[in-house]
Amino acid sequence: MGLLTGDALFSVALAVAVFLLLVDLMHRWQRWAARYPPGPVPVPGLGNLLQVDFEDMAYSCYKLQQRFGDVFSLQFAWTPVVVVNGVKAVREALVNHGEDTSDRPTLPSSTLLGFGPKSQGVFGAYYGPAWREQRRFSVSTLRNFGVGKKSLEQWVTEEAACLCAAFANHAGQPFCPKALLNKAVCNVISSLIYARRFDYDDPMVLRLLEFLEDSLREDFSLKIQVVNSMPLLLRIPWVAAKVLPAQRSFMALNNELLAEHNTGWAPDQPPRDLTDAFLTEMHKAQGNSESTFNDQNLRLLLFELFVAGMGTSAVTLSWALLLMILHPDVQRRVQQEIDEVIGQGRRPEMEDQARMPFTNAVIHEVQRFADIVPMGVPHMTSRDTEVQGFLIPKGTMLLTNLSSVLKDGTVWEKPLHFHPGHFLDAEGRFVKREAFMPFSAGPRICLGEPLARMVLFLFFTSLLQHFSFSVPEGQPRPSDRGVPAFVVTPSPYQLCAVLR
Repeated sequence: MGLLTGDALFSVALAVAVFLLLVDLMHRWQRWAARYPPGPVPVPGLGNLLQVDFEDMAYSCYKLQQRFGDVFSLQFAWTPVVVVNGVKAVREALVNHGEDTSDRPTLPSSTLLGFGPKSQGVFGAYYGPAWREQRRFSVSTLRNFGVGKKSLEQWVTEEAACLCAAFANHAGQPFCPKALLNKAVCNVISSLIYARRFDYDDPMVLRLLEFLEDSLREDFSLKIQVVNSMPLLLRIPWVAAKVLPAQRSFMALNNELLAEHNTGWAPDQPPRDLTDAFLTEMHKAQGNSESTFNDQNLRLLLFELFVAGMGTSAVTLSWALLLMILHPDVQRRVQQEIDEVIGQGRRPEMEDQARMPFTNAVIHEVQRFADIVPMGVPHMTSRDTEVQGFLIPKGTMLLTNLSSVLKDGTVWEKPLHFHPGHFLDAEGRFVKREAFMPFSAGPRICLGEPLARMVLFLFFTSLLQHFSFSVPEGQPRPSDRGVPAFVVTPSPYQLCAVLR
């Protein structure tokens, strides 16, 4: 009986193995299609999950690009993935074929945050009517509340003044600027979506920033890739409980802010902020089952705006100050231009930017060198498309390696070095560069780009107008290598901020 039981178990195991192998082959049949991009051979069941370093995805893609070229394929378990590298291929994919490559892949883990057929937010929404409605609303509402206008500019310059006061409190002694930069940018975002500003020692902002920092590490982890490739795992309670814990905590805290905010909303009053504007649209859409203006979509949109706005602008400013203490000659030239154009008697204004080519070049070079979102946000093809002669079938996840564009050796004179001259011509005038894509490109280009540009310019010039920054005496020179993650932050460092 024992032998028969063993034979039976062996037969069952063999049948299951054959079945899984057939399923695996079925999910990667397209790899044998003509003109499908080359790539490393996937392992049955797991694909290339164990061959890619998800903690430093950009470097893994750099090594694979050297082997397979600018367009190569991967397999995340049963999910086909194509990675596009270099300015020509990325531009062809996102701009020339933008209508074919602007969808978003289905990420089962996002259901834990409330993502569903009627609630997709805007950043993660599928490319279609729901996305268009929410993007149109977000862009127009941000514009109405001052993005690109004097009203928001005044908010930002006032917050910059508060930030400078907080820096001055350190009296020239060494400190890490990261937390103060996070709080200042948080207040700009919070002003737009909640008409609210936090004191820098408010427990609420401290909790928000703690969850945000942890959230930015979760997006490209191996754990997330595994559960998104094998969504049945999310049906196991103890597995689901370990997925996106920081993002869910951030969402819960954001829900607290929303509930507190909504007690002051009245449909017959002018909107105070983006949240009020969304609630007004919800009020108008009552009874319309096709509308995307609903309670859960509001929560997702606010979550996305907080994460995208705080997580990128504050990190870029942290890189900017690091690079100023590492390159004091650049810092002095920026301060000289500030003194000539703005002086010490007034606050910086966006109108000054056109007369400050070197400062503008420095800010752009900070964004290029820092390369803070190296892999961008995943796309998906909505129909068969072709990039650099390779066929990318409909439904393929598309990763655009923005790092390979910002550091493309065929475009930039010194791709791996901080060099503001990348954005200056022979006469010292600022020049735009086609390969400058920190906000991505095409239909899915970051909707917060205008706000980010305003925050970066006004905060950066305000800080350098008031302070000279340096490496603390006796401390080693900080590293200019980032900490790999979905959003790349500088290695921890301290500086001294001395009043000018």
